[in-house]
Amino acid sequence: QVQLAESGGGLVQAGGSLRLSCAFSGRSFSNYAMGWFRQAPGAERAYVAAINWSGDTTYYADSMKGRFTISRDNAKNTLYLQMNSLEPGDTAVYYCAAQWAGVPESAIFYDSQSRYDFWGQGTQVTVFS
Repeated sequence: QVQLAESGGGLVQAGGSLRLSCAFSGRSFSNYAMGWFRQAPGAERAYVAAINWSGDTTYYADSMKGRFTISRDNAKNTLYLQMNSLEPGDTAVYYCAAQWAGVPESAIFYDSQSRYDFWGQGTQVTVFS
């Protein structure tokens, strides 16, 4: 069974940066596409970014482009989310998720929560002005 554990959240002033990490265990990390999602208070969980199994292709929600960078280190079984120029609107619980990538690329839906097989417990990010 896959286990995901996020870390790196915290309290940061607007304009600051944080790097989130997601430790993957239980199966072969490189067999999974990975994504970050977030849930703000009173809101639905929303897509942030995703990355393919090898790390050479990344995808972002429009509002994150240019501020957030997703990456992975398959040797360390770890997913990352570098967040820069943080805004109070980025305050949320951030979740990492894993989607089985042993299918044709066309069958992987990177921004669809329902297609992800495993989820972490989340890490809180709070941005104050």
